[in-house]
Amino acid sequence: MPTEKITIQTPAGHELSGALELPTGLIRGAALFAHCFTCTKQSKGAIAVTRALAAHGIATLRCDFTGLGGSEGDFGRAGFTSDVDDLLSAAEVLCERFGGKILLVGHSLGGAAVLAAGHRLGRDKVAAIATIGAPSDVPHVLHNIKGDLDAIEKHGEGDVSIGGRAFKLSKAFLDNTRETDLLKQIPDLKIPVMITHSPTDQIVGVEHASKLFVAAKHPKSFISLAGADHLLTDAGDAGFAAGVIAQWAQRYLPDDETWPAPEQGVLVRTGHGKFGTEVHTASHHFIADEPTSYGGDNTGPTPYDLLNAALGTCTAMTMKMYADRKGWPLEGSSVAVTHERDHHVDCDHCEDEGEGAQVQSLNRKISLHGDQLTDEQRAKIIEIADKCPVHKTLEGHLHVHTETAE
Repeated sequence: MPTEKITIQTPAGHELSGALELPTGLIRGAALFAHCFTCTKQSKGAIAVTRALAAHGIATLRCDFTGLGGSEGDFGRAGFTSDVDDLLSAAEVLCERFGGKILLVGHSLGGAAVLAAGHRLGRDKVAAIATIGAPSDVPHVLHNIKGDLDAIEKHGEGDVSIGGRAFKLSKAFLDNTRETDLLKQIPDLKIPVMITHSPTDQIVGVEHASKLFVAAKHPKSFISLAGADHLLTDAGDAGFAAGVIAQWAQRYLPDDETWPAPEQGVLVRTGHGKFGTEVHTASHHFIADEPTSYGGDNTGPTPYDLLNAALGTCTAMTMKMYADRKGWPLEGSSVAVTHERDHHVDCDHCEDEGEGAQVQSLNRKISLHGDQLTDEQRAKIIEIADKCPVHKTLEGHLHVHTETAE
């Protein structure tokens, strides 16, 4: 996905470091992602989820909370309400840039934070909220802190370890965390909520999801992330969670960009990456791109992939239609197509192309499936492959006419 660096100014006077994952094609909504406790925007789960959402057309911003990753400020003196304030600042940036309501997505403690942020932002700015492995009580995170919390209460601050990393926490951080009652806020949300949680989560038990779900008002949904770990270290689990959330959120997100489908042919529009484009037919749309080795984002097939696909699919359809009409036992076919930019060595009619011309070819290899086919039937079906309309178009006298649209 195309990634844009974003800097967010907070009312506290420091800057947050953000990364905006943009869809290759049209933007169909915007989302703000909140990472887990002491994680950063560069954690595996944060990257995988935000990029998967972008692949579904949702521009998604992830940012480091105060004092974490590339963000300024003191994490040890911030606390949960500071995380919520950070989300409010980031949400304003998204709303101003894309307009309309946004989706809030939070992972672990970030899930609790987006619920609290949604409560403060309200329905005018938030279209829907989704959580991944979120705790139902914010003080729950204090159980993951290794250190003498009583000493911090007594002396005002102290050294602790969280997830193997050293931090200096203040008494204000502890007080801030303990005073948050999330379950009291959720019933007043009046915003669509999706709760996703792994039943085998070893850090935040699935019972937290049950409490969140019961507290929320309809419309609300629950999706089990069976087999996933708490940090979503498996990209497949992160992609599944993001895909479900994206499909669910489309019901509530307004399309930021619209584009009427063509009555015939295709319409192509440049996207947000270096080469990425979105292709629309009368009833479908898909992405075309270039591989990363050519400077693209590899979010879709290349133009030559599409050209090869046009010949391959037309070939398969033509052979099947012919075999069906004949009543022959063709069980299917496989058509492999490759493009070659210069095949002078094997070309037996290159003199017809003119001196210095680069001769190109599409190489097609066909496998027919069906043990009951006779040799004669196989030969005839292969012969019919050359009759496919795309094949005839490519080998005919094809002209491309270009004009400027008004």
